[in-house]
Amino acid sequence: MQHAVRSRAAIRTGLTPVPRPRTPSVASLMDADALRVLHRAARALLDDLPDLTDRLVALLREQEPAYRTALTKDPTATWQEAHRSLRHSVTSLLDPRGARDAARRCSWRIGAARAEQGLPLDALLHAFRLGGSLVWQRLVEETSRTAPEDVRLLVHVAADVWNFVDEHCTLVADAYRQTEWQLGRRRENRARLLAAGLLDGTSRIADLPEAAQALGLPEYGRYYVVAVTGAPPARSDAARAVLPPGARVHWHAGTDVGYGIVLDGADGADGADGADGADGTDDDGLPGPAGPEDAPDAPVAGVRIGIGSAVDGLASVGDARRRADTALEICPRTGGTVRLADHLPAALVASSPELGGALAERVLGPLLRLEAADREVLLDTLTTWLDCDGSAQRAGERLYCHRNTVLNRLRRCEQLTGRSLARPADLVEISLALTARRVLRD
Repeated sequence: MQHAVRSRAAIRTGLTPVPRPRTPSVASLMDADALRVLHRAARALLDDLPDLTDRLVALLREQEPAYRTALTKDPTATWQEAHRSLRHSVTSLLDPRGARDAARRCSWRIGAARAEQGLPLDALLHAFRLGGSLVWQRLVEETSRTAPEDVRLLVHVAADVWNFVDEHCTLVADAYRQTEWQLGRRRENRARLLAAGLLDGTSRIADLPEAAQALGLPEYGRYYVVAVTGAPPARSDAARAVLPPGARVHWHAGTDVGYGIVLDGADGADGADGADGADGTDDDGLPGPAGPEDAPDAPVAGVRIGIGSAVDGLASVGDARRRADTALEICPRTGGTVRLADHLPAALVASSPELGGALAERVLGPLLRLEAADREVLLDTLTTWLDCDGSAQRAGERLYCHRNTVLNRLRRCEQLTGRSLARPADLVEISLALTARRVLRD
């Protein structure tokens, strides 16, 4: 009631009432005393920062093997890093708001730098926790030395000290992981460019050691290339299907055609570990033969696969890719797997389609100009007879007709083409002309 009266009186007189002074609580007084003790000890640590840094470096050398290596390589840089981090930590105890941003920037830079250097993240976090423990220990020691009765007050600021340590451990881990991700992306992009240079045949000799390291493949092995085209989601599965167990491969995914650079044969057991490809396809790392002749026929529907012949060294991968492209060229459009070594006549035709077309016209021209039904019967009979190693009996069984029917059709082919199936030179021409027609028609 009296307060209300005073307020109304103040309104009438235009005067602002003066609030009563509050009596500080016991907790607030203890907090203020704790901060005073903390600041006094922190100033002493700041004055003796080189000794604090020496103690932290000694702890790292004793307790953390990864830092032991870093200290051996560059002890000055490691000492300076520890000194900066401790300075920011202790300064943050004295001025949390003013020093916060600088301390965070320091921890972020340390996390990023250590990620680039390849120091394990666990070792880095251990170092930060050791630093936090050391700072807290020295705060207690300094207070015990100068004012033992105030040690109990430090309990009130312990949570703040360890929250600071936890915050910066999280910060340094975030910086480390972000930098590690960026480095991984750069490595992937560099590996992709190096693989593309090898496949295009544009790599410089000076780039080969880097390419070997980036792709996880030896520089002087025997290699062949697998070319895959078709539905993109099925490509990597199809590539795995045609590679033998233990194949060492780097997969390079193109827009239309994907390429696998494969370490051939026993070399796969002796080289460097396989590397992830640009699309994430990886190597199972198992030893064993990995030659193109060992690849199973297990294509994914609608996917075409061409396997080239082997070459020596990464420097020749461009030649291996061209051979794989030739094998892919003669692969059926409906899908399947073609090994170049098993289809050399077709590869010759695919390498020179103009000459192949001229050969097909010169040898098979009279047959090709027949009515469609008649033409296909004769060409099918001729092809089947060749596939059956010149056996009319087996060709007839495959064509569901009598062997004499097969022989009559073959005689008609001889008459139309002017070539004898009993003459080796003519037979070679006919066989190659049939191959040219099939390849060029596909």
